Amino acid sequence: MNSDDGKVAGALLFFGGLESIVFMIVAEALYPGYSIAENYISDLGVGSTAMIFNTSMVLLGAVVLIGAYFLHKTFRVMVLTIFLVLAGVGAAGVGVFPEDMGVLHGISALLVFLFGGLSAVVSYKVQNPPLSYFSVVLGAVTLVALVLFMTGTFVGLGPGGMERMIAYPPLLWGVAFGGYLMGSTK
Repeated sequence: MNSDDGKVAGALLFFGGLESIVFMIVAEALYPGYSIAENYISDLGVGSTAMIFNTSMVLLGAVVLIGAYFLHKTFRVMVLTIFLVLAGVGAAGVGVFPEDMGVLHGISALLVFLFGGLSAVVSYKVQNPPLSYFSVVLGAVTLVALVLFMTGTFVGLGPGGMERMIAYPPLLWGVAFGGYLMGSTK
């Protein structure tokens, strides 16, 4: 492992996950009448909170793409690199093509959800336990929640709550994996 490249990748993934979570909370607090159970996350990308949410998503996409480059230089695990690139493109696309842009937004959201979850799962190859176990679990939660969401099965959480079961695990994984990489001395 190239320690310096790994630390750069870690800092980028940590920052991307953290800024997304923080600015999502800020946008939710500022959005009049917003319900995390009933409103979709992407509702934050239109109206009064659009600038906050969309900028955060574009920034997330950019740091994930750059992080994927440094992660590839560090580990040379092509499947992880490809999945991260697709997740980064999806995240940026969510910000560039807000919810009211229709199919382009839907494709972007699917990319970031699917490949964010898959990135967490395949990252076990470059981690030690117990983080490798948590990464697989976080990715699996995202993938199961994505299937439930796409079939309209919200298990009492509402569409917004179920969407958060898709979105939060890979963001939390990015923070955890980023911290792991920044702290690595190999």
